[in-house]
Amino acid sequence: MSGLTHLDEEGAARMVDVGGKPATARRAVATGRIRMSAAALSALTEGPGAKGDALAAARIAGIMAAKKTGELIPMCHPLGLDAVSIDLAQEEGAVRATATASLTGRTGVEMEAMTAVSVALLTLYDMGKAVDRAMVVEDIRLLEKSGGKSGEWRADP
Repeated sequence: MSGLTHLDEEGAARMVDVGGKPATARRAVATGRIRMSAAALSALTEGPGAKGDALAAARIAGIMAAKKTGELIPMCHPLGLDAVSIDLAQEEGAVRATATASLTGRTGVEMEAMTAVSVALLTLYDMGKAVDRAMVVEDIRLLEKSGGKSGEWRADP
């Protein structure tokens, strides 16, 4: 056995049965960033541009993506999220996205948080590509999760 929960004893892909698990409060926080030129950073962060407020669009796209994670990732359960938030912060030569997803349920929300970050950053790429096609989406990762039988987990700094 590989230890991978989404593979059965024969190695075939499967959706994990969470039916017997108790519903608990669960929360996940993920982050990632998009590096870009100074011109692209200025265009995306200094107010509405030709495509509208890029940061607002990215925030909305990330939230929408979190809600559709079960449709995008084959073995993810469709979840009724209680909340999703996206924080977008300007860094030197980049924008960092941090997503927090939560619910009370039988499975975690790590994939929803990471999907939200990914799509928020891809939205910024889409909106800024006319200025900088060399932007780089990077470092998407889970920062922390809580709830369920595995309890609390935090990434190493």
